[in-house]
Amino acid sequence: MKITVLGGGSFGTAIANIASGNNCETILWLRDEARANEINQEHVNRKYLPDTQLHQALVATTDMSEAISDADLIFVSVPSKSFRKVVQEAKKYQKPGQYWISTTKGIEESGFSLMSEILTSELEGREVGVLSGPNLAKEVAKGCLTATVIASTCEDLRTKVQEVLSSASFRVYANTDMYGVELGGALKNIYAIISGMAAALELGENTKSMLITRSLAEMSRFAVELGANPMTFLGLAGVGDLIVTCTSPLSRNYRVGYALGKGESLEETVDNLGEVAEGVNTTRIIHLKAQEMQVEMPLVKGLYKIIYEKIPVEKVITQLMLRDQNSDVEFVLPRT
Repeated sequence: MKITVLGGGSFGTAIANIASGNNCETILWLRDEARANEINQEHVNRKYLPDTQLHQALVATTDMSEAISDADLIFVSVPSKSFRKVVQEAKKYQKPGQYWISTTKGIEESGFSLMSEILTSELEGREVGVLSGPNLAKEVAKGCLTATVIASTCEDLRTKVQEVLSSASFRVYANTDMYGVELGGALKNIYAIISGMAAALELGENTKSMLITRSLAEMSRFAVELGANPMTFLGLAGVGDLIVTCTSPLSRNYRVGYALGKGESLEETVDNLGEVAEGVNTTRIIHLKAQEMQVEMPLVKGLYKIIYEKIPVEKVITQLMLRDQNSDVEFVLPRT
């Protein structure tokens, strides 16, 4: 199979490298000509994965036609803000029978569109999928043992992605709940910011445990209101992704939260990071959507107040701890 990955960031480069290592003819598309040359000539992406030697057969290009026209599987690994624009550019060169897979963990504010919904609307009649899970790109690139989830209603698409990406260190599980898998990947970024803040404030291990478990309840409650399967959140794309992003300094969103907890401004934090942290924008989008749907999301509301209303962290924490105490496990007891 011929594979194309749109987006030369850390995760896009990592999965392109896996596919190339599996003897798939793989093209990595990116806009930066200098970085494309660096990948082709030196087999390294110094900006995003400086410590990873890339497979020599991996080809980088800035030519969208070259990237798309002969591909069998197309992975879209660009930030959510540019996702639709890149797909609109790419679809000019599409051919029948191609499968399109999003690896982006974010939400488009206009119309509250998930990336799979953008693919479906822009690529009418195409089979699409979502790849998501506890996949820190730098660890994937290093060859650390990792598992992910490919979600799609198309069995052939799921099977092909498993064939292309499965390796001795990267395991690909299948799911049909595309919406649940994608929402898990987007929502957990919010809670990673909260966890990073808790770590910076040295709130303790009990606090971290409480935050992660309440985050799981909150994100699953919201997703189920939108039609997701609650069981999805017990798997890799739910609790698995939540744990890794809420506990690892390799997580961009965790690092944003840690910096905010240490007193940095949001602007300073984002500038210093040098990469997109989807959770910042997702917090605002989800907060507004939860209000519209009347879904209770106290952690999202609290983070929104800290980031966008500049409410002191200590005051928000106090308000959270004074809330009514409800059922522990979501969906077990009725909410009052």
